Amino acid sequence: MFSLLILLGLVIVLAFWVVGIYNGLVTARNAFKNAFAQIDVQLQRRFDLIPNLVETAKGYLSHERETLEAVIAARGAAISGLSAAKASPGDPAAMAQLAATQGRLNGALGRLLAVAEAYPDLKANQNMMQLTEELTSTENKVAFARQAFNDSVMAYNNRREVFPSSLIAGNFNFLPAALLEIPADQQAQVRAAPKVQF
Repeated sequence: MFSLLILLGLVIVLAFWVVGIYNGLVTARNAFKNAFAQIDVQLQRRFDLIPNLVETAKGYLSHERETLEAVIAARGAAISGLSAAKASPGDPAAMAQLAATQGRLNGALGRLLAVAEAYPDLKANQNMMQLTEELTSTENKVAFARQAFNDSVMAYNNRREVFPSSLIAGNFNFLPAALLEIPADQQAQVRAAPKVQF
């Protein structure tokens, strides 16, 4: 009888231990999904600013139509990439698609802002200055949100890979999550120091 109670006690302790690990994995997964939701908010804000920026620049850059169209096309692709990533935050293919489309949008916006520098009237336009400032602020918020997401993904992946959590994670289909990283073909462009000439 006494050994039966000890066995029952061990089963209960084991059950609580498994439930604790499972709940920790669920909490970590929900944390990185919430962190991705913050990226979604900032990217949506960015996407909403872009048409205003293009409209403001359109009157000044009438013969730079190609640049404006590239920004609009890149925005559309980036919205599609975000939709795919929202459907499955942490999925490696979705994160790679999101990073690639955001990189193309960054490049198109960079070209637009570089072209805008050549037009003093556009540069001095109050709407353009305000939109550029908002876009810069949003870019900073995106960077912080991406860092928070990557930290959450790393915490989740660490939790699911360490023993004994890895046993529970494998049995309950807790898949690894992917970081939101800059694509390799765009890393040099993003990390290059800008040239300043006087």
